Amino acid sequence: MNQEELQVVAFEIILHSGTARTVVHEAFADMREGKYEAAAEKLEAANTELVEAHHAQTKLLQDYAGGEEIKIEIIMVHAQDHLMTTMTLREVALEMLSLYRKLA
Repeated sequence: MNQEELQVVAFEIILHSGTARTVVHEAFADMREGKYEAAAEKLEAANTELVEAHHAQTKLLQDYAGGEEIKIEIIMVHAQDHLMTTMTLREVALEMLSLYRKLA
């Protein structure tokens, strides 16, 4: 995989995880307003975006497992960090949604 292809994968991960992060924050706002179903729908939409980011990541891992040399650049490190923190944020949001529903 050449440098340009790696950067495309990194930006695809950043794009989808960034969209997911925005939607998770919208879900937090819905939770604060008592709109629990809307929040749940947004968290599912965020998951859809994260799955897309994960597909890009998985392709990269498959290529590597197949023996292709992949030189990791700082943009890929950033992309992976972005993806993992957004996945964690969504998990926290799911727990918070559950707690909000119990308190309602």
